[in-house]
Amino acid sequence: DDQADVATRRLLIPRLPFTRQEATRLLALAPKSSSFAATDFQANREAVLGGNLSQYRYVHFATHGVLNSEQPGLSSLVLSMVDASGKPQTGILTANDIYNLDLPAELVVLSACQTGLGKEIRGEGLVGLTRGFMYAGAARVVVSLWSVNDKATSELMAKFYEKMLKENRRPAAALRAAQIEMLTLKQWQSPYYWAAFTLQGEWR
Repeated sequence: DDQADVATRRLLIPRLPFTRQEATRLLALAPKSSSFAATDFQANREAVLGGNLSQYRYVHFATHGVLNSEQPGLSSLVLSMVDASGKPQTGILTANDIYNLDLPAELVVLSACQTGLGKEIRGEGLVGLTRGFMYAGAARVVVSLWSVNDKATSELMAKFYEKMLKENRRPAAALRAAQIEMLTLKQWQSPYYWAAFTLQGEWR
């Protein structure tokens, strides 16, 4: 963790202003009695590693993704780097951390940059965040293949979850429908804004 923290702190990690909007819109679609949100300082390693997430069908991360192509176990999601009092804390959730989770979710969504990439290791396949979540028990993982636009991603995710939770579409069909809808909107019609996201795992 210390090695991952040091490597990540060397990067300039800008705020993602539309992740708050994304979270708000997605939570509005989910029943309040069966949803859980960790935002701002609460979006920390303990919220993920504490075991509470294992009870949810859908687990959504809206944050920065950091790809480490040389040491794929250090590819990571960036969580809160300070606590509520401003004290620095370990905020890096690495692929190695994820391998040790118990997370039998129907779907994990990594609404972040380059979360679907990793390192091809002979005899092992592609090692990275996707594989970590599947090893932890997730049936499907939605990941991105390149750096994504914050606002466009927020729009895509809102459409994706609306089609899953309100229209009862399966995840693969919901993602495809959301991407097609983005394609029809002049502001977001370029594939750059929506085509990065792909579903890995079970397609049914």
